[in-house]
Amino acid sequence: MDSEEAVLQMNMLGHNFFIFEDADTTGTSIVYRRKDGKYGLIETD
Repeated sequence: MDSEEAVLQMNMLGHNFFIFEDADTTGTSIVYRRKDGKYGLIETD
C-alpha cells in the first residue's frame, strides 16, 4: 500500500491515523491527520 491509499483508508474509516506496510520500502509507515487539516507521514526503519 502506498501513502495515498493509506490516507484514503484512514478517511474511509474515520480515524486520525493509519498504520500500514509501505509497498515501496516494505517497512511500516504511519499516516496521520495534523491539527491544521493536512496529513503527515512517519516512516520507520
